[in-house]
Amino acid sequence: MTKDSRPYRGIWTPANIVTLVRICLVPLFVVVLVSPWPEWLSIHDIVNNHIKALIAAAVFVVISCTDWLDGYLARSRGEVTDFGKFIDPLADKILVAAALIALVELGVIPSWPVLIILTREFIVSGIRMVAASKGVVIAASWYGKAKTVLQIVAIVMFIVKDSFVVPNPAHAIENPLYIASWVVMMAALAMTVISMLDYIAKARPLLFPKGSVASDGTVSNAPAADAVGDDMHAVFNDDSRDDESVPALARAVVEQAQEKGIKVATAESLTGGLIAAALTSVPGSSSVMNGGCVTYVNEAKHALLGVSELLLAERGAVDAEVAVEMACGTAARLDADVAVSVTGIAGPGGAEPGKPVGTVFMGQCVRGVASFERLDLDGDRAEVRQKTVACALRAMQDAIEAC
Repeated sequence: MTKDSRPYRGIWTPANIVTLVRICLVPLFVVVLVSPWPEWLSIHDIVNNHIKALIAAAVFVVISCTDWLDGYLARSRGEVTDFGKFIDPLADKILVAAALIALVELGVIPSWPVLIILTREFIVSGIRMVAASKGVVIAASWYGKAKTVLQIVAIVMFIVKDSFVVPNPAHAIENPLYIASWVVMMAALAMTVISMLDYIAKARPLLFPKGSVASDGTVSNAPAADAVGDDMHAVFNDDSRDDESVPALARAVVEQAQEKGIKVATAESLTGGLIAAALTSVPGSSSVMNGGCVTYVNEAKHALLGVSELLLAERGAVDAEVAVEMACGTAARLDADVAVSVTGIAGPGGAEPGKPVGTVFMGQCVRGVASFERLDLDGDRAEVRQKTVACALRAMQDAIEAC
């Protein structure tokens, strides 16, 4: 791996510094909004003309805009870091929560909208923690982005409206900005609840698994390691089944998908279309198989599936996040409920440090919930490719069963 393609390991990048500055500016915004600083400075014109509210709103908007700036810096400079991925969404939540709590203290809004918004954040954060512990990435939806934009707009509108005192409801019609502020806030609350329900729906297989119950009472969605090994041995080394193992798995996938009305798709690199070929060899597969993408080179992964060029440059094609983006891109472009992707090193050459021949990353996107698995396969090039196909078909079976 060349020097330019190695992942960036630093923390104090310009993007992360901007994010930390955003957090540090939150107390300044609260002071500008809540405290009687014009009286402290004897600037009476600001008090009388309500310019204080406009100044507070301007500070809030400037801080909010730094969210775009740090994202641009991270991507353009190739300095996306794990610390940045953690601290950036946290900074946004701190800013929104501080603004809402300050508005409650000023009597501008009641506490119940704030409770709804904060409850959503706690629930979604908990779901993400559960997903991360299981190696699953829940893809963000437009609901969450719309929620954030509406919340910011509503906060700005409440800050700049005529008075810091809620008017008498009987005279609300006399303050159009007050009415408009509540319309936007109600829209923000609606998107807040919808985005939370969307996360819960996507995480349903994680929160309510259909796996088997072990002797200690725990629930598992995946077979034990020994069982996987035995099954692999039976599939690839039992002469009586060897020729029919992959076709049998493909037939099972198609039948399960037909039974549940599930649409499937594939994205393949090292297998070169073998997974799709196995599925489409089954009669009637057109009722469930939406399509497949063979993206053998990085340019194809980016152009056809939307895999990040920066990610490919940093990590290379054989990577867990690349597999996840391949699966999600395929699911989105082919409108599939279940999409599986594979990228790896079939050999005989191509080995990298920490990624020997036989290293394969398999990504899945099941109705918006993304996950990955690393496979360490042995054998020659043909065996690695065949085993990858079988593992992908098994993963599709498990995903369809969980739907």
